[in-house]
Amino acid sequence: MRVDEYAAHDAVGLRDLLRAGDVSEAEVEAAAREAIGAVDGTLNALAMPLFDAPLDHAADGPFAGVPFLIKNSGPVAEGVPFTMGSDLFEGAVAPCDLEIMRRFRAAGLATLGVTNVPEMVISFATESRRHGITRNPWDPERGAGGSSGGSAALVAAGCVPVAHGNDGAGSIRIPASCCGLVGLKPSRGRTPAGPHETELLFGLAYEFALARTVRDVAQVLDAVEGAGVGDKVMAIPPARPFADEVGAPPPVLRVALATAAFSGVPVDPECAQAAQAVAAHLSSTGHQVGEASPAIDADLVREVYDSITLVALAGVPEIAPVTPGPDTAEGTTLAAFERAHTLTAVEIGRGFRAFHAVARSAALFFEDFDLLVTPTLAHPPWEHGRLEYDRPGRSMGSWIDAIFEYGPFTAPFNIGGQPAISVPTGQSADGLPIGVQIVAAHGREDLLLRIAAELEEALPWAGRRPRVHAAA
Repeated sequence: MRVDEYAAHDAVGLRDLLRAGDVSEAEVEAAAREAIGAVDGTLNALAMPLFDAPLDHAADGPFAGVPFLIKNSGPVAEGVPFTMGSDLFEGAVAPCDLEIMRRFRAAGLATLGVTNVPEMVISFATESRRHGITRNPWDPERGAGGSSGGSAALVAAGCVPVAHGNDGAGSIRIPASCCGLVGLKPSRGRTPAGPHETELLFGLAYEFALARTVRDVAQVLDAVEGAGVGDKVMAIPPARPFADEVGAPPPVLRVALATAAFSGVPVDPECAQAAQAVAAHLSSTGHQVGEASPAIDADLVREVYDSITLVALAGVPEIAPVTPGPDTAEGTTLAAFERAHTLTAVEIGRGFRAFHAVARSAALFFEDFDLLVTPTLAHPPWEHGRLEYDRPGRSMGSWIDAIFEYGPFTAPFNIGGQPAISVPTGQSADGLPIGVQIVAAHGREDLLLRIAAELEEALPWAGRRPRVHAAA
């Protein structure tokens, strides 16, 4: 199988070729390895060399033999080293599979390697002192987004059709926007959190994947959905497979368009125009579209991330194999640890109250609307170094301000628990992808997938190819 043939297929397409016997799993694996080797010297999207052989996976799963990559976001797969982009985890090895990884294996996905992340997986730019800069295949001088930037870059470059990602404030949707992909953050409780925790980041983070096509997103979701044993929240089970939503006509929907950031930070006109174009298309197909925005208090969103996420980081210095210090951790990481250890019980309590207030505001909005359309990011992909994660003397507050200037639209729905998808319908004047975020009420991934598939047909992105591509 030639690399150009391989890279032309999404996961469903490769799966169908494998099932028909048109190609062997070994041929597909060889093409994936060649594809990754062709571009990773430019993109720097792998966190470590590829495995000698794919991780064990089911031979009869729905994606048996389809190449896959996992994110370097912690202990994901049993026996696989991880660093979370930091020297602090030198020598760390995952003691067991995450439940989501167990489901990836059961689906038959053939994991070949581990993708880059920013240090501690808390940036919207995949840049770290340990692993360097991951470059955007559309323009190597621009960022691939974060924190799932390594996965996004390699999917966009045709190296694998789908790759693992997770999302604590936008970390699936933002790389999807930067790299021209489809990125779904599922509903809270749609995908499992265990076994290490009953919820990730106290409910702010979600496990899933990035892909190039809506049908891949739908079918991978079918393969991994459902809360795990002991999870605190379960999403309502789907009425039918998510794959059946792709191509199904949606009902007439009440759609809100919001192009102004909830915080009031500036939004690039090209990003606003991309969201407006999606809203215009939905209006032209009969949906009820108007401008409206949820009553999101941006100061409360900031308070959540300045308290609750830091509680989750507070224990890291005690469990990391290496002692934190200026030589072993970056500026923002050290600021986060310092801030975490000075939080008072009163501040933590305020953070949880802010969490509930934002979650309630987000949920109430979907009593009046079925969908919300926004830009995914406030800007097209930024140049490398703009977020300055390793800046000496960085405060946690200044860090939160920086990432939410770039990505102000995504985090409220991590707090609220609603499903949100970024679709690459827009393109800047200089050819960079621009994602549009669509949000639905909790449990309504079915609506998102129907609308995303409609947009994929009407405003197609499949014909676009980045400058750095395995088949180039």
